[in-house]
Amino acid sequence: MNIFSNLLPQTTQPTTSKKQRRGIEIKSPREIEIMRQSATIVATVLKEISQLVKPGMTTADLDAYAEKRIRQMGATPSFKGYHGFPGSICSSINNEAVHGIPSQKKVIRVGDVLKVDTGAYYQGFHGDSCISIAVGEVTQEAAKLIRVAEEALYKGIEQVKAGVYLLDLAGAIEDHVKVNGFSIVEEFTGHGVGRNLHEEPSVFNYRTREMPNVKLRAGMTLAIEPILNAGSRHTRTLSDRWTAVTVDNSLSAQFEHTVLVTETGYEILTDRSKL
Repeated sequence: MNIFSNLLPQTTQPTTSKKQRRGIEIKSPREIEIMRQSATIVATVLKEISQLVKPGMTTADLDAYAEKRIRQMGATPSFKGYHGFPGSICSSINNEAVHGIPSQKKVIRVGDVLKVDTGAYYQGFHGDSCISIAVGEVTQEAAKLIRVAEEALYKGIEQVKAGVYLLDLAGAIEDHVKVNGFSIVEEFTGHGVGRNLHEEPSVFNYRTREMPNVKLRAGMTLAIEPILNAGSRHTRTLSDRWTAVTVDNSLSAQFEHTVLVTETGYEILTDRSKL
């Protein structure tokens, strides 16, 4: 789940952190093991949704399914009630870039680009991940956008290692997106994740000097999540105060993983391929 930068310091649950560096929490081995479990719950739900979604369903149907499964696995939905958000998933279709609110009025159709983002809170820690789904046969542009968005995520993840900098990730993502002719939404970023759904640092998907270029340390856990648009990078927020849409009505796609920084590289905690 993305978040406006001015919400980042706020917490989901009242907690105190014992191990911090400049506001960035370093997780202990015990905490990392719990995060593996919360992340596996998220990955399981998203994999199941990717297999069951079909034309004619509503985004509310998917939301109800996600909440049921998260609770069945002993967790609670991270998103529901977060700053007033009403759903257990963000479900964004086509030109909706992020934070789409599930609704019985939103019917999924053939050709849609559907983004499903969800989180699970388990034993004090969150997992967070997002996928984009091609519903049935989509246009060539839509298929390419989805493919490049997922590739961009992994280009960023491949840079992760203790000792590298956040802008190394951002540059790898930005370069891959631009060479493929798409744009990166800049209003929303990735983030740290753990005891709180959104923690420091902000994880940019493009080169910038607006925030500190944080050096990664083993034990950091990051939600890396590029959002790509087929047209303009700019978005606007609808009157519901959540749903962000592209200003030019172009398609948008997003992928996200919760990633652990290790001394030698990374571990994708929300890896669906292992399920």
